[in-house]
Amino acid sequence: MKKQWPLDTALSFDPYFGEPNRDGDQGYELLPDGKVLIHIKAPNAKEVVIDQFGTIHKFEKINDEIWEITADLGRGFKYFFIKIDGNEVINPYLPIGYGCCRPMNFLDIPVEGEEDWDTLEGIPHGGVTRRYFPSSVTGKLEICMVYTPANYDPAKKYPVLYLQHGYGENETGWVYQGHAARIADKLIYEGKMTEMIIVMACGMTQFKEPQMRFHAFCEVILNDLIPYIESTYNVFTDKWHRAMAGLSMGSYQTSMVTMSNPDLFSYVGVFSGFMSFPRPDGQKEPHLALLDDTEKFNSSFKVFYRAMGTEDNYFDSFAKDDKMLEGKPLNITRETFPGGHDWSVWRRCIHSFFPRIFKD
Repeated sequence: MKKQWPLDTALSFDPYFGEPNRDGDQGYELLPDGKVLIHIKAPNAKEVVIDQFGTIHKFEKINDEIWEITADLGRGFKYFFIKIDGNEVINPYLPIGYGCCRPMNFLDIPVEGEEDWDTLEGIPHGGVTRRYFPSSVTGKLEICMVYTPANYDPAKKYPVLYLQHGYGENETGWVYQGHAARIADKLIYEGKMTEMIIVMACGMTQFKEPQMRFHAFCEVILNDLIPYIESTYNVFTDKWHRAMAGLSMGSYQTSMVTMSNPDLFSYVGVFSGFMSFPRPDGQKEPHLALLDDTEKFNSSFKVFYRAMGTEDNYFDSFAKDDKMLEGKPLNITRETFPGGHDWSVWRRCIHSFFPRIFKD
């Protein structure tokens, strides 16, 4: 069988799928019609399935050890759970990523028309650096990843985009699963995007005591992360050269931070995305008060961009925000893309959002 290993995986693979006597009977193949062929070993199993967040695909038993499936999982980046007799397992012969607060198998199935968005060949590529910064909020070191463009010059000033992941993920998500750096490389090379620094931090804010408060990240970015980046990199420090965007949980963090501090940000991206809290909790949301001040909102943000997948399980929340904005003459761009609450949509979001920001 022909094998295509993805670049961005948690493990390094020896591509010998199909080679006898070397466990080569485990692995997968992407088929021309977009389906996938998967072989795994599950001796003595009674049932093997792929659970795609409630959609079940059943394997067929080939012999005493091997199970096989040819399945249509859809196009794009697809997480799934392999279950053997009801037990979730991670298969080491399939790509491994990180989501839903744990490692997960995934397949990245090409999307027609998007195959070259993050191409590697023939264009210059920037770099991504892991950085550690002290936090006055959590009382410990925090992690961020910083993208610098291919022609990065420390003597030149750059605008900054703070780009956040969703719940159950971390600062690596936009790099390894969202392909943000490679998409930016291609857009910059094509002259469609302004050179910028992109900062991706961990929004699952952990404290020394055993707790997690995602609201606390709003304090981290303002009190710790922005000062760290501005003292470490040669960047502009005015609001007109500062942007924030995020997906899912990161979109709500973005809404709270930017709309509470319109004097600090001029570009906003809310992907799969919440301006108000996605579930009713009865609490007042002070950042939403800005929506009632049309003049201040429109003069504060050069771009305020909202986008979501049409099959997103949170689409009712997106529609609730639509309703909240009805009749308000606010300069907000709204887009939808085919897809659910997944990286396939979020890649589309940044591919549309990156070229919109930091334009003179």
